[in-house]
Amino acid sequence: MTKVSGIDARGAQHCETTTLGVLLRHQGLDLSEPMLFGLGSGLSFVYWDGKNMPFPFLGGRVKPFELTRNLAGALGLDLRVEETTSPRRAWKNVTAAIDSDHPVGLQLDSYYLDYFGTPVHFGGHMVALYGYDEHSAQLVDTEQQGGAVSTGLAGLARARAARGPMTARNRSFTLTVPERLPGPEQRIVPAITACADAFLDPPIANLGHRGIEKAGKLVRTWLRRSEDPRRDLPQAALMMERAGTGGALFRNLYRDFLGECTHLLDSGPLRTGHRLYGEAAALWTEVAALITEAGTEGDEERLLRAGAVLGDLSRVEREAMRALSRLGRDDPGTTGP
Repeated sequence: MTKVSGIDARGAQHCETTTLGVLLRHQGLDLSEPMLFGLGSGLSFVYWDGKNMPFPFLGGRVKPFELTRNLAGALGLDLRVEETTSPRRAWKNVTAAIDSDHPVGLQLDSYYLDYFGTPVHFGGHMVALYGYDEHSAQLVDTEQQGGAVSTGLAGLARARAARGPMTARNRSFTLTVPERLPGPEQRIVPAITACADAFLDPPIANLGHRGIEKAGKLVRTWLRRSEDPRRDLPQAALMMERAGTGGALFRNLYRDFLGECTHLLDSGPLRTGHRLYGEAAALWTEVAALITEAGTEGDEERLLRAGAVLGDLSRVEREAMRALSRLGRDDPGTTGP
């Protein structure tokens, strides 16, 4: 088995931040998962319901790999990305990095990984690869999937080459940390304001605060939208709370990121955003519980309540992001530690 030396194989809640944490800790940069998520401007919202989809999807973060690109920009990291349609070349890209003692991030379809107890197709899944032999690869995945795990090379190749929504062509990537990192204000303020601006001015009504408001109207129809409400509604709620989101559709992670930032920067808008995202996180957990109960009991009244809470959430998150968008602009008291 060829392995990267000194690997810290800790899993975390979300797959992309788990992967980023492994790659950065190997170079001596140990940031919390909320900090990785926030510096990557990871928070978002999308209500997605296509003609070929069996049931709507509520997403709470930016597109796969966008977080990684954002984080690299925020910290001045050297991000090296390899993509190819050749399976042979794809594997050579990985082994070259491992042989040089660098862990590698992979984007793939989780369905083909041996260790997934309940395989589902998700082409935006991320893992860190740190070892291999002729039969298997050593990976770090989320805590939910076991942290340090192994999978067969044949399944790994299929996962990396899979085509479909959110997939990439055998994407692999490495990160290099610069000798000098930007100071707290230089990295935190742009990451927060970029996230806030995108959330406040989405290009379509399915995204950002407009998407949450739209979800509040459409969730009321979900019992009629579903062929099997007892299956579909609890599954949708489970995706919000436990499917690598850190709970509350990523709002727990963003709340905790803002909380960490309040210890680094003295800012009224930042404290306001932190307080409001604490409220938002609790409301998202309430929405998930109401959707679960509506499905298991066939109770439309609970969906009406969930829709009302989503309406409140649209206003709360809009207010939070408006405050955060002012960070460093009309907040002259913002200073470093």
